[in-house]
Amino acid sequence: MAKIIGTIVVNTERCKGCQLCVVACPKEVIALAPKKVNAHGYPYVEAARPDDCIGCASCGIVCPDGCITVYKKKIQ
Repeated sequence: MAKIIGTIVVNTERCKGCQLCVVACPKEVIALAPKKVNAHGYPYVEAARPDDCIGCASCGIVCPDGCITVYKKKIQ
């Protein structure tokens, strides 16, 4: 049976740190980057546990600014 793994890419310059994606992630992959802000002065999220991503895309769906892209890959 093939397993699905995922990878997220966050556009940190567009992220406003609302953390809706953090709440939506069932695997607790995403977290607010500690002590980091973007050029606009907003804290942003990052993949804190990228190896746990299952590619469900919940984070990308709830992001109001479209900052998250999710990629899925099947592995044997």
